[in-house]
Amino acid sequence: MQELPFTLERSIVIHAPREIVFRYFTESARWANWWGAGSTIDAVPGGKVFIRYPNGVEASGEVVYIRPPERIVFTFGYVSGKPMAPGGSRVTIRLQPEGAGTRLHLVHELADAEARDAHIGGWRFQLSVFGNVVANELFAGAAQVVDAWFDAWAVADNDARGKALAEIVTPQVRFRDRYAAIEGIEDLNAHTEAVQKFMPGVCMVRKGDVRHCQGTVLADWEASGHSGTNVFVFRADGKIETVTGFTNP
Repeated sequence: MQELPFTLERSIVIHAPREIVFRYFTESARWANWWGAGSTIDAVPGGKVFIRYPNGVEASGEVVYIRPPERIVFTFGYVSGKPMAPGGSRVTIRLQPEGAGTRLHLVHELADAEARDAHIGGWRFQLSVFGNVVANELFAGAAQVVDAWFDAWAVADNDARGKALAEIVTPQVRFRDRYAAIEGIEDLNAHTEAVQKFMPGVCMVRKGDVRHCQGTVLADWEASGHSGTNVFVFRADGKIETVTGFTNP
């Protein structure tokens, strides 16, 4: 390969464990979910890397090095030969744990500054898309978790409610609305008990589909003539970290 003296670097946190993130570099179906239908990867040294973008542009290269779930290196270029021939640059992706998620480090080495500059915006976009694609899979059951959250508020027995909450929230869960500033699952359970005492029969239900972006979920709700929206932030293991509630006027 020719010398590649020009580099661009980018880093992003993916809200998923490293082992899950790395699957997108070893399984063609997941690779295609990221890049576009028809894209494939043969995740062995010398294996073919092929990308077919949604607009029909095609890129190709081959795997140079792979060490699951930490690192993959592959060459990259365009089937058309412009702005670089197939295999005309090199991409290195490293994954390291960060909290319950994964920090992705990307280094793209290229032969000239013009090609490097042309790919800065592209990688900004593609890694953002990647974060959403991984999160969409990991949090595919977000609606069911949100429903379980609302259901728990109607459970009368403290122990049963505590168990129900423990299945869906982190021990340090935080809840905020106009009447609550809650820290931790025990405080949350006590707060829901008080709600049942002072608002007997209250029942919250989700209204419409949830809206999800990289671990943050919006869910509209109705309860005893009131309505509003909750903002849920999920941890990478699928449990709720924070909830912020807004009530409509």
